[in-house]
Amino acid sequence: MPAEHADVIVVGGGAIGLASAWEVSRRGRSVTVLERFGTGHDWASSAGLERQWRLQYSEEQWSRLALETLPRWHALESAADRRLLHRTGSLWFGRVGLATSEGELHTAATVLGRLGVPYEWLSAAEIESRFGFARLPADHEGFYQRDGGVIDVKGTVAALSQLCAQAGVRVREQERVRAVEPDGEGVTVRTDSGTYRAGTVIVNTGAFANELLAPLGCPLDLHVFRMSSAYFARRAADVDLPTWYAFLAPQQGDGNGSFYGFGHNPWTGSDLVRAASDAERTVKDEDPGAPAVPDGGDLGSAARWVRDHLPGLVPRGVRAGSCLAALPTDPGRQFYLGTLPASVPNGERVVVQSAGWAFKFVPMFGRICADLAVDGRSAHHDPALALA
Repeated sequence: MPAEHADVIVVGGGAIGLASAWEVSRRGRSVTVLERFGTGHDWASSAGLERQWRLQYSEEQWSRLALETLPRWHALESAADRRLLHRTGSLWFGRVGLATSEGELHTAATVLGRLGVPYEWLSAAEIESRFGFARLPADHEGFYQRDGGVIDVKGTVAALSQLCAQAGVRVREQERVRAVEPDGEGVTVRTDSGTYRAGTVIVNTGAFANELLAPLGCPLDLHVFRMSSAYFARRAADVDLPTWYAFLAPQQGDGNGSFYGFGHNPWTGSDLVRAASDAERTVKDEDPGAPAVPDGGDLGSAARWVRDHLPGLVPRGVRAGSCLAALPTDPGRQFYLGTLPASVPNGERVVVQSAGWAFKFVPMFGRICADLAVDGRSAHHDPALALA
């Protein structure tokens, strides 16, 4: 059977993969998306209902990128006629000076101040009185940033699926890619059911990236893990929270003792709110694409923290889930985004985006992937994201 052709093939139909496909299609190029499972599935990085939207980072470049991404979220909302980003405020608090995967409190606040982004620095007592937390250690401090909030994950995937369909993007679900092979004239993509051919390929497979990159001799240095979270009932309808992250020291050798959560879901009207331990459970030999049972220990830790510090919630999780994720092993790196390294012959024909807490950058990363695939460069691409 002859290979099916497209100008650009996108491997991975999660949020960033669909954003990449839509951006390419807007430039008049034909696009095929190859999705291992199905769009909107819960087995990888686009799992769950919500993600935190925030402007604060300990590194100024990422705060700047978040500010640059905000108008692109509004443009996506306008194109899809659907609200995706809800402003509920973002609260960070805990032990000043403690570095976590989210950064460090005082450093992040300093970056906001340098960029002219308003925030309020608060004591533990002020956090308790304004936001309903209780029994916080007296030395805890933090800040509230009013422009933070929550992103509708399923709504974002649905909106991008709709826009891709309207633009003529071909989406092939249940199509597992086995190999990506660049050459002097294009790229061959081999799947379980056939062969595809394109001028360039965008690999948006997140935690699964090394299945395709390792055979090319350029595996990414990834920490692949699962995180578990649960939803808790509010005791009263007027109980609500901003998105929040508590910077806490690890207990009993755990890698990260911090917790995070949300207010009630603005687009479903549910009485439940999500909270979780920021614990990363490494995925080792098992198939990362197989459904997983949430970690009971992490769910128990979250329930105890809710019991001790969020009296407005019933401290018994009523629904739980898990999410597969990947971060660069190097703590100094946030993301991977770029073409394959020069060590791979014709690697400039393959664009890769993987790892990091990237959902807040969905429309921007989609734009950068499309720029690199179509034009070979992007004005928004930071060299710090490059694969090598």
